[in-house]
Amino acid sequence: MKIGKRRSLAVLSGVAVLGAIGAVAVTAATVGTASAATNCGYLFDDFNYSSSSDSLLTSHGWVPRTYSGGPGVSGATWSANSVSFPTSGGQKVMQLTASTDGTGGGTNQAELYSAQKRYFEGTYASRVRFTDTPVSGNDGDHINETFFTISPLNGDLDPTYSELDISEYLPNGGWGETGPINYQTTWYTYRNEPWFADNVHSEQRRSFDGWHDLVVTVANGHVIYYIDGVQMGDHSGKYYPRQTMTINWNLWFIDTAAHTGGLSTYIEQVDWVLHAKNQVLTPSQVTAQTAAYRSSGSTFVDTVDASGPCVTPSGSPTPSTSPSSSQSPSPSPSTSTPPATNCNAAPEWSISAVYTTGQTVKHEKSKYGDPNGPASGQGKHLWRAKWWTQGSEPGWTANWEDLGKC
Repeated sequence: MKIGKRRSLAVLSGVAVLGAIGAVAVTAATVGTASAATNCGYLFDDFNYSSSSDSLLTSHGWVPRTYSGGPGVSGATWSANSVSFPTSGGQKVMQLTASTDGTGGGTNQAELYSAQKRYFEGTYASRVRFTDTPVSGNDGDHINETFFTISPLNGDLDPTYSELDISEYLPNGGWGETGPINYQTTWYTYRNEPWFADNVHSEQRRSFDGWHDLVVTVANGHVIYYIDGVQMGDHSGKYYPRQTMTINWNLWFIDTAAHTGGLSTYIEQVDWVLHAKNQVLTPSQVTAQTAAYRSSGSTFVDTVDASGPCVTPSGSPTPSTSPSSSQSPSPSPSTSTPPATNCNAAPEWSISAVYTTGQTVKHEKSKYGDPNGPASGQGKHLWRAKWWTQGSEPGWTANWEDLGKC
């Protein structure tokens, strides 16, 4: 089945890398990790903020969307005021609110995304409340309630484009569907005009009204999706992501074709988010890790950049794997060459290459954090890998040390 035309990402390359992530609140070791690997990085956020204008929200690396454009209804507004932080069940949650009166000018949509494109392999998880009916107004709109990771699309059919739609829930259908349906879609690339989508997807044709634990593991060539501990899909091959991504949630209208008059308002809520860098956690381990953070009083943790590659004590860059995982082992990296000491001897950086501690490359960082986009204009620099890395662009992540301009 072809998933319909959904989002235009040309503008994202200019906004997905706006700010630095905030200071580390507590290391994962403080609350106990779910993995035997050492030096592993975590992102955890309990969304304990006062409003979308809370300075902590931006200092922790989150951006409420305000720029115009797709996906969704043409002419719709994306407002920071559509992102709020009410209390639900005794816990602060992040809430997205979207409404429509059936016109583009009368449609408001909501999105929160991470400012830096720095997440790649490992485990992504979020506890999300999907809703089947509006909080006010007539029901039936083609609303899309989402949790996803994404990189910018740099031109039609960009072969390095990466996107994981961990859940796209359509309670009233849409894209030719008439009933509730939930998708997990892993993308290779797409073209807007004429529309062409190259992806693989799994689907569930039932209601998902209520709270759900959404988990995806990205490791060893496999993208494995879970909802409430049950595996929903295993996507592999060329669809495996090829570069770092942002973490995102949004709530938007596919169209206004099903609207029946008046103003209808819908919500989606998010309890927490967890990313375990270079680690495959089982859904039960995700639950244990988030519970450990909460019991320790940690509302925000970020050791993703400060942690290093997440390695076993022997030093090999091997993510931990769950016993029930169907993943096949990844090939061992080729034997590393001695690091270059100057720009003349250093190779050009490649997004697909594996680099180990001490290896050097030359590269001019991109302007917006998209390696295939425009250059920064700062010229080529010599960069040295701080630890094992792949798919992280020098100048945009903490994986590389800047040794100066060539």
